[in-house]
Amino acid sequence: MYFSSMTFLWVFLPLTLLLYLLAEHFGKNRAGNLVLLLASLLFYAWGEPVYIVLLLCSVAMNYLFGLLLTGKSGNERKALLACGVALNIGLLGFFKYYNFFASYGNQLLGGDYLPMSSFALPLGISFYTFQAMSYVIDVYRGEVSAQKNFFSLLLYISLFPQLVAGPIVKYRDVEAQLSGRVSTYEKRAYGVKRFLYGLSKKVLLSNVFGRYVDMVLGFEAAKLSTGLVWLAMLLYTFQIYYDFSGYSDMAIGLGSMFGFSFRENFRYPYVAQSIQEFWRRWHISLSTWFKEYVYIPLGGNRRGTARTYVNLFVVFLLTGFWHGASLTFVFWGIFHGAFMVIERLGFARVLEKNPLKILNHAYAWLVIICGWVLFRADGMTKGLALWKAMFVYQKGEYNLFTCLNAEVALSLLCGFLLCGVLQTRLPKLKEALYDRQEASVVQTICLAALFLLCIVSLSADSYNPFIYFRF
Repeated sequence: MYFSSMTFLWVFLPLTLLLYLLAEHFGKNRAGNLVLLLASLLFYAWGEPVYIVLLLCSVAMNYLFGLLLTGKSGNERKALLACGVALNIGLLGFFKYYNFFASYGNQLLGGDYLPMSSFALPLGISFYTFQAMSYVIDVYRGEVSAQKNFFSLLLYISLFPQLVAGPIVKYRDVEAQLSGRVSTYEKRAYGVKRFLYGLSKKVLLSNVFGRYVDMVLGFEAAKLSTGLVWLAMLLYTFQIYYDFSGYSDMAIGLGSMFGFSFRENFRYPYVAQSIQEFWRRWHISLSTWFKEYVYIPLGGNRRGTARTYVNLFVVFLLTGFWHGASLTFVFWGIFHGAFMVIERLGFARVLEKNPLKILNHAYAWLVIICGWVLFRADGMTKGLALWKAMFVYQKGEYNLFTCLNAEVALSLLCGFLLCGVLQTRLPKLKEALYDRQEASVVQTICLAALFLLCIVSLSADSYNPFIYFRF
């Protein structure tokens, strides 16, 4: 069930919110949590009825490890942590990466010795596995106490606003909120505002970009002109941003409606002047997860320059692999990791001293767009062919005007201005979008108009994918 589906907008969300408010009024947090838990399990089972069992088993396993770690010390404690992390990674690895390794194993062995799995990828497994692991690791570190109430831990991991596509919420950030939050009118009003802005990003911008990207990249790369490939990848650059940041906005808004406060997941990444800055602004919950649970434990930047570069490389290799069992994602991670190392080697100082900051932006955009080629391509062969088309001129059968029309031009203009360009230059606009104050009359009218446009668009068009649902 998508947040932008009619079923969610007109049935699931209103009914869940109504029942939650009634439960909270008569039974306080405990009753409200029960409504949220049942709604979250229904939300997940709606699309993955079989894998609800897998989700429950994952939560039960991590609940048990949290309890087992309590009171233990020394090697026994380390062994329990290692076992817990290994089982989580094993669970994720089997469902997400088994076929990837089995196919390459069969190639090396020269036969079909390793059977291929027929299991579908469970929805949101990458996100909820990382949340579960962060809980166990934080219990081991003593940063949080083990949750003794199984249903509270189940609610934390299965909470429907962030269950299937993030943001990745650490247990310590919501521990107190699980039992002691207060749902107020102001939080709900802010949640509705934030949700509607996210819905508008997704439906009115990302969906438009996505239709044209799918059309263009459905052709062979050799048949595309250089200009058309650049246009398609620029469209995809905006599509993935408005898709995922829109989803994150909706998740944060939904959380606020039910009294939760989630951390920001995006801070206008396309205004970055370097790749280091880009990753401080893009998918913040994932980058901070890898920083806290991989980069720092590996030694971070405390063990010399060479080790720092190795650690960075490992983190970005894993970041790419986390997104999917494909060489395109692996090389996308390596690609970004390489530029992170290049900037640390001294290029960052060049960027910092450069008086023409527009060149810094141009550099960051070039690297980001080229990276998205690998991320979007159906395989490395297609990705390399698209790169070739971008940098070696080709006329192609399909040219720029195959998809460049008034709708695309207007969407591109809006996409460019609203990806952070206007917000960084007009602080009041940014405040209007993100502050928690009551919306003005003008803003309320704008929100109502945006919602109406979204409904009209969703009613007229069945194209409504979420990119990060497949991760």
